[in-house]
Amino acid sequence: MTRRVIGLELDELPVLPSACRGCVFWELTPEAGRQAAEFGQTELEKEAWISAVLLEWGRCGHVAYVDDEPAGYVLYAPPGSVPAVRSFPSGPVGSDAVLLTALRVEKSHVGNGLGRLLVREAARDLAGRGVRAVEAFGAERAAAPCVLPAAFLRGVGFETVRPHPEWPRLRLELDDAISWKEEVEAALRRLSTGFWAFPTLQRG
Repeated sequence: MTRRVIGLELDELPVLPSACRGCVFWELTPEAGRQAAEFGQTELEKEAWISAVLLEWGRCGHVAYVDDEPAGYVLYAPPGSVPAVRSFPSGPVGSDAVLLTALRVEKSHVGNGLGRLLVREAARDLAGRGVRAVEAFGAERAAAPCVLPAAFLRGVGFETVRPHPEWPRLRLELDDAISWKEEVEAALRRLSTGFWAFPTLQRG
C-alpha cells in the first residue's frame, strides 16, 4: 500500500466526495448558502471560493491518495475568508492562526492514520509560510457533518483555547507540531541505518 498527499488545485476537485464538493457551510453565509442550494449552484460556489483563496492567499488544502485512489482531503483558509466563523460562539479565531475548516477520510480508509497525516501536511505547509498556529471549531456533543469532532482534534494535537459545551475552539501550535513530526522522522531514519535509540515522543 502506497500513500501520497498532494496540494489541492482546481483540477483535483472532481476527486472529492460529491457531498463535499457541494457543501458550502464554511464558504458562504447561511443566506447565500440557501440561495445557492435553491438554484443548484453549490458546487460552482465551492469551486469559486477555492479558486479565490488559491489566487489571493495560496494553497488551501491537500488530497490524500492510497494506491492512486483518493482517500481523504483537508481544507484550511484565513478566517477572514470563511463567513461561517461568525456563527460560532467560541470565536473569533486568533489573529495569528489559519482556520482548519474540513477534513474527511473515506470510510474504507478510516483507522489507517490518514486524518493525522493530512493534519501534519497542512501544518508543514503553513509553518513553511510563516503561520504560527492552526485553529478549528470542534463538535463536542452531537455529530455535525461539517464540523470536526473535538475528540479527533485533540487526538491529533489540538488543545482547547476557548471551551464551549457544544462548539469549543481548539488550537495547534505549529512549532510543536513540526518539532514532534521531526522527532518521528529522525526515529525512522535511525531504524533505516541500524540505530535503535528512540527519543521519547511527547504526543500520541
